[in-house]
Amino acid sequence: MSIVFVPKKLRGKATVNQETIQRLLDENDQLIRCITEYMQKGRAVECVQYQQILHRNIVYLATIADASPDSAAPSSNSTSNDTSASAAAVNGHKGTS
Repeated sequence: MSIVFVPKKLRGKATVNQETIQRLLDENDQLIRCITEYMQKGRAVECVQYQQILHRNIVYLATIADASPDSAAPSSNSTSNDTSASAAAVNGHKGTS
């Protein structure tokens, strides 16, 4: 079970630290491996539960990142180039910049 599933009475009381974030990242790595394995075996239906947990973890990590103060904002040039390269990689396209 994902560590993101916290009982309601404990929600908002846990401190978010580097260890918690690393555990989530490690869990996401394992979820991606499971999803990939099931997909290769043609068992897409079994992937759904893992994809839902992965999505929840990613949304939680994004919420933490959004709530964090901007301590080291990258320069605008590298951000736009990195974003374009990341979008191209996700979509399976080669960058033409």
